[in-house]
Amino acid sequence: LVNGAGLAMNTVDALADAGGRAANFLDTGGKATSETVKKSFEVILKDPRVKCIFVNIFGGLTLGDMIARGVIMAFRDLDMAVPVVVRIRGSNEKEGQQIIAESGLPLFAFDDFDEAAKKAIELANAAN
Repeated sequence: LVNGAGLAMNTVDALADAGGRAANFLDTGGKATSETVKKSFEVILKDPRVKCIFVNIFGGLTLGDMIARGVIMAFRDLDMAVPVVVRIRGSNEKEGQQIIAESGLPLFAFDDFDEAAKKAIELANAAN
């Protein structure tokens, strides 16, 4: 789950470099809200090939705290049977990271892009 086509391509490449591959990707666009993120999770979870959700957001117009709230809404409201890795950078990143950290949910949060991609592949492989 990304916000931008360039970031999507970069994320797919990072997952491949980490030894895996993306089942798909979903671009939320530049002004994603919490509800957009939750709806995005609903779409992604319809694909049975998905073994892990990697949320990789670089915010300008997209606010990190809104993304974090959407991830938490999705985790709480949907039947989450796959692990979730979250990397939020850019606008309101600290607030978003704090929301994720304080959620008490089993989310895997990272600052480093490559570490996040590696963790997503590790979790996906463990689910096989």
